[in-house]
Amino acid sequence: MAGTLFVVATPIGHLEDISARALRVLREVSVVAAEDTRRTGQLLRHFGIPTRLISFHEHNERSRGSQLVDQLARGESVAVVSDAGTPGISDPGSELVRLVRARGLRVEAIPGPSAVAAAVSVAGLESGDFAFLGFPPVRSKDRICWFERAERLHQDVALVFFEAPHRIRRTLEELAFLDDQSIILFRELTKLHEETLTGPPAVLAASLEAPRGEFTIIVPRAEAVHNQQLAPTASEITALIGQITESGALTKRAAARQLGRKFGMSTRQVYELARKPSA
Repeated sequence: MAGTLFVVATPIGHLEDISARALRVLREVSVVAAEDTRRTGQLLRHFGIPTRLISFHEHNERSRGSQLVDQLARGESVAVVSDAGTPGISDPGSELVRLVRARGLRVEAIPGPSAVAAAVSVAGLESGDFAFLGFPPVRSKDRICWFERAERLHQDVALVFFEAPHRIRRTLEELAFLDDQSIILFRELTKLHEETLTGPPAVLAASLEAPRGEFTIIVPRAEAVHNQQLAPTASEITALIGQITESGALTKRAAARQLGRKFGMSTRQVYELARKPSA
């Protein structure tokens, strides 16, 4: 009989968050494939688990994955874990799951800690709808596309994403389309120095002197537009942008954001409409 691949969620900070089922599985499998064997080794030693550890990260996921699939086919069960939280959610694991499923072998989830679920549960969002966007890309061109997509999605759902400490200020600055809307910034969730900050992106960016630890960001859905007016025509949008920017007090982008709020559109939608030829 073939073995089972167990996708095991591990604590995002507080070791007591691990489940009894996860501990049992980690004891019973033949091997634990870990994103960082040093970090997972500490976890296993803390709970007295002697199971063999092997490295499994983004740089060897495909090659090591083939080896693990062969082990499963021979009847050995395998647990895959990430540094923290649930594998496959902005962490290695998805490629291995695809390989295992392609061979017709069993995959079983051992659910548990997740920074996404933890943050959403204490954010107090008005609606349960949200979009998880992972980490913003590093390359400038990709980041522009990422933030444009975030702006569009923000009209309908809350946004949840991660960011590293050395890029958090830059990311907050690039959330300029939110203007003065408050967001929620979680740092070091469930850990000793856990911190929650709330406020407009520009204010939060200024308050972060020496950011440390991974951040989870929640951007609540854009406020509903009350008494929303009928969608304007291209010529009307062009004329309105001209009127707003005539004094020089606002840029075209600021004018587009202002009109977007007025008509229930994203800044990009206003731009696209303004570029259409007049009828």
